[in-house]
Amino acid sequence: MTRTTERYADAWCAVVDLLVANGVDTCFGLPGDDLELLRALDAAGLDLVPCRDQRNAMYMATGYALQSGRLAVCLLGKGPAVTHAATGLLEARESGAPVLVLAAGAPERRRGSGGFQELDQVAVVAPLVRWAYRIGHPDRVVPATVTALTRAVGPPSGPVYLEVPDDVRTAEVLVTGPLPTPPETLTPESAPVRRGPAFAAIRASRRPVVLVGGGMRHRNGGGAVERFAERLGAALLTTASGRGAVDERHPLFCGVAGLYASAPARELLSSCDLVVSLAGRLEETVVEGGTPWPSVTVVQVNVDAAGLSSEFSGPRVLGDARHAVLGWSQALDEDGGAGRTEAPEVWADRIAAAREAMSLQAEAELARAATLPGIRIAELLAVLDATAAEPGVLVQENGLQDMWSYGFPFHVGGGSIVPSEQTPLGFGAAAAIGVKRAAPDHQVTAFVGDGAFLSARADIAVTATAHGGVLYVVLCNGGFGWLDAQRARLGLDADRYPFARPGAPPPAVDGPDIHCRVLRDKATLTEEVLAARRFCSRGGTAVLMVPVAPDDILPALRDAAVVPQ
Repeated sequence: MTRTTERYADAWCAVVDLLVANGVDTCFGLPGDDLELLRALDAAGLDLVPCRDQRNAMYMATGYALQSGRLAVCLLGKGPAVTHAATGLLEARESGAPVLVLAAGAPERRRGSGGFQELDQVAVVAPLVRWAYRIGHPDRVVPATVTALTRAVGPPSGPVYLEVPDDVRTAEVLVTGPLPTPPETLTPESAPVRRGPAFAAIRASRRPVVLVGGGMRHRNGGGAVERFAERLGAALLTTASGRGAVDERHPLFCGVAGLYASAPARELLSSCDLVVSLAGRLEETVVEGGTPWPSVTVVQVNVDAAGLSSEFSGPRVLGDARHAVLGWSQALDEDGGAGRTEAPEVWADRIAAAREAMSLQAEAELARAATLPGIRIAELLAVLDATAAEPGVLVQENGLQDMWSYGFPFHVGGGSIVPSEQTPLGFGAAAAIGVKRAAPDHQVTAFVGDGAFLSARADIAVTATAHGGVLYVVLCNGGFGWLDAQRARLGLDADRYPFARPGAPPPAVDGPDIHCRVLRDKATLTEEVLAARRFCSRGGTAVLMVPVAPDDILPALRDAAVVPQ
């Protein structure tokens, strides 16, 4: 191989060259004083979405990565810029989002001198990322960047952190030989799946449930999971993070498991004899809430060993869940109906009955909402679904009122981006910007509370021209509904502890590229939503603020008594 020599004027030029080689075209962030990075981005033709808040920059990058399945890049300054972004790093880690964080750092030669914004940043972020490294010499710029890019995309994927100290970033970088290329990914789908204990449990099951986690996002091409569920005759549920990974209009789909499940879905799960968990974590919100988790065999499949829980009995498979379902489907086809002693129609009828009961509950809730004053959230979701276009994505938060969007069938179909079980405030509001950048041809709707909206408000305003096309539906309960519900349960003074002031919309967002309305009238709801969607289709950002009542709570949460009353 012919060896070549490449001279880069500084570290950022070398790093950006590697980003381009790895298919990166967009970055998010709030750089520090080091604007040489922006010059390198401009020279390479990479776009930067400039942010006002480092935490929001991380949320945007995470939303971009989750929607696209590709690497996202977040640019930070040093010291407090890194600590402020830590919440976003936590969310990216829990969501398994491939995000490369490029941060500035105090000069290597001044370490330990108490310099401006000096901090052991690697120690701060190490628990929150898959890999953290501070580049100590210009010779390490290229190898360290290649390592970071490789570890971010995995498997398993997740955030990585690369710090470029001030004196390293300004030094010339000399590279002898060709730049390393991305590693080749081998596809194991043609290889047979071993018929071990996991397949034996699947084959013996009569009342199975397939539970799909967020790791199946971008791994369900051709409906592999749906075909597996059909072949097995299984009820199909997801974790909250798994929404969007499967077709929610499939006749076997029964909604979200655990905390957000409706009563019929809880009853169905409690009567199953097997759970097959695909690429998800069986954390608290999945296995608790209303009905105890069934004492049955659980087959877990995860490419990340840390995602395999030891709290449940049953086979655990370390590997790619797509490969597993394709192999198991083939093995079931080869076996035919051998070994199945109970007619599959019995379980199929119970699945159909559960879906029918959920539909009737939703119809009853909408009928009740029609008799109440003001706009109820069930009505709002029905209009959003009715006016939605394909392809579309609903980006969600996790507050008391906006948890309505987790409820099936109050919201059905389309793509979905939700926060992990960490549920950081403001994730969905900021992540929607990254989602739109990743999928500019998609109709992107952010369904968020007013507390979340306010935390991202500055970035929504400043990036409106950069991301144009996001519809924000803001549920206004005047603050933090979950905390206020607990306050009321304990009889604490609302004036002394004003967690929420119902019906008070936050200040309007101004600008020629922003359409902002407060909605109070049921009669004009559909017209207002359609007008907002038309504005978004022309590249504008629309904000619809909807005052909501404190008692407007998803029935699954209300009936399971998991919300303080």
